[in-house]
Amino acid sequence: MAEEKITKAADTEKAAKLADPVEASMDIATQEMIERSHKLGIDTVFDRAVSMKPCNIGVQGICCKNCAMGPCRLPLPKGGIQGEDTRKGLCGASPNTIAARNFIRMIAGGAAAHSDHGRSVAEVFMAAARKESDAYKIKDTVKLLAVAPHLGVATKVEVDGEEKDRDIDEIALEVAEKALNEWGKAEGELLYLKRAPEALYEKWKKQGVLPRNIDREIVEIMHRTHMGVDQDYRNLIKQGTRAALADGWGGSMLATDLQDILFGTPSPLQSEANLGIMKEDHVNIIVHGHEPVLSEMIVAVSQKPEIIEYAKSKGAKGIQLGGICCTANEILQRHGVPPAGTFLQQELVIITGACDAMVVDIQCVFQNLANVAKCFHTKLITTHPIAKMEQDNVIHIEFDEHYALQDAEKIVRMAIDNFSNRGTEVMIPKYKATQIAGFGVESIEYHLGGMFRGSYYTLNDNIINGRIRGVAGVVGCNNARTRHNEAHITVVKELIKNDVLVLTTGCNGIACAMEGLLTPESAAVYCGPGLAEVCETVGIPPVLHLGSCVDNSRILLAATEVVKAGGLGKDICDLPVAGSAPEWMSEKAISIGQYVVASGIYTVFGVTLPTSGAPVFENYITKELEKLYGGMWDIEPDPIKHAHLMIAHIDKKRKELGIDKARERVMMSMADRQALGL
Repeated sequence: MAEEKITKAADTEKAAKLADPVEASMDIATQEMIERSHKLGIDTVFDRAVSMKPCNIGVQGICCKNCAMGPCRLPLPKGGIQGEDTRKGLCGASPNTIAARNFIRMIAGGAAAHSDHGRSVAEVFMAAARKESDAYKIKDTVKLLAVAPHLGVATKVEVDGEEKDRDIDEIALEVAEKALNEWGKAEGELLYLKRAPEALYEKWKKQGVLPRNIDREIVEIMHRTHMGVDQDYRNLIKQGTRAALADGWGGSMLATDLQDILFGTPSPLQSEANLGIMKEDHVNIIVHGHEPVLSEMIVAVSQKPEIIEYAKSKGAKGIQLGGICCTANEILQRHGVPPAGTFLQQELVIITGACDAMVVDIQCVFQNLANVAKCFHTKLITTHPIAKMEQDNVIHIEFDEHYALQDAEKIVRMAIDNFSNRGTEVMIPKYKATQIAGFGVESIEYHLGGMFRGSYYTLNDNIINGRIRGVAGVVGCNNARTRHNEAHITVVKELIKNDVLVLTTGCNGIACAMEGLLTPESAAVYCGPGLAEVCETVGIPPVLHLGSCVDNSRILLAATEVVKAGGLGKDICDLPVAGSAPEWMSEKAISIGQYVVASGIYTVFGVTLPTSGAPVFENYITKELEKLYGGMWDIEPDPIKHAHLMIAHIDKKRKELGIDKARERVMMSMADRQALGL
């Protein structure tokens, strides 16, 4: 009897440490798979979030472990700071110094991740330009010719006194050389900075934050935050701004442009999203991570007739590709390959029992995937030299751009061969939603103005006349400390209900797709009357999916196009726009947040920021930065309040522009726009 009581007590304690499926996620498919994981005795990120609590001092940003005298922890007094703040580490570092160092080290990590992604793409681009690889070719020459001048590459050449088009191969090679040079050139500044509105560029120049090259700014953060170097939180965040700009207007923007040239610039297409995209009678291959260079080849190989026949010879009806995280977004926006889920659903894909291979590259990949894969037949394959796993059941097939098709075919055939090894208990949730994705700067311009007069004037006119209240960029990860997808969806629905057009990237885009917000029809259900009218007239969803997390650069360039179109100010900070990351968790999000703020956009983060233990530093980034760059941070975990902070900022900008009252719709000439006195 005593042993039985002990066993029951142990079972009760174990159950208490498991996630409640409904509390963990708002998505029914995810709830079903969490429940299945419990029945199978497999722990997931949702369970670990219940059993492992975050460090309270680390959350506040006031734990320093940058030397072996620490870690030094400086908790806030229970009654708050009364008078002078006398807290200090062993070396005398103040909470502001510690929090600022930790904050910009997160920027360095995020900028390094995005920019190294860009470097890898640039190296593949160079191989294509040199014709060293049969797998990669220049697909979008129009985009190549558009990008070349921003890198100082001429597209015309004078022959016998006559200007002629320059050879496309020569242009591609010089673009590759100039692009790669941006990571480590010895002098000058990043070339893409001049793509920003002139007023913004001059602001950066005045503040002394123009990045010199991408790698240097990241390295300098690591130097400045070493024990005993930079001890002024204002000077530290200044360097953080340089590195963040090197990410947003450097590495990320280069990654987006070069991927478009290599793989094609996205245009709107229809697809689906959620775990229900997997098929029990097909070979299911899931790609996960952030770099599209290998996944593009997996898409190509899986469509070969002989490979499809090989799959059928093994008893499958075909091959179903799906994705997780931003690799999913990359192949979605160019090929319509459906995402199986967001960051927090990666373990659940394997728990369906139907995943024959999961192919991962870099960033946001759980090491626990290997432990989950041990419980099933799934082949877990790592592909990048900087991203291996220690577990012995993980297969490493190192990607080489010179043998890309061969590597991809090896992986696809391995997945096909594994199809017959499935267990009998396959459980694929029946939930999925239709989405329209693949928007970008170019396609938005086309949709707004048509083939012959595509422009951003239509968007500006509808902002000026009040049909569109403003524009919001809502982006970022999931965080297991919040209910999966709830903050994403609540923020977005509240914004579009109040006539705010939403641009999205990353896991927010996948979450919105799962909720059915990425279709034109959703506008009539969820939008205010003004935005609904615009969406119906133009035929676009109220939430435009612009791609992966490096594609936040598309949002920057879209904002720049709005400034160029006229009538809404001379700088991005003049626009009725706001940014948001409701469920952020990654260092990349901090880098994105800082470059968006430094570009003049008010930006709200959910969950928390690692700054609350240093009130002076937190006040600096949430108040004082606006005086320098026109943008600033804000923090609000409640999604409704979060959305209304953004709306209030948008309304403030509308008032400053003199467009805060609804107006009759009138046709405006360029002279009319410029006469608004902005």
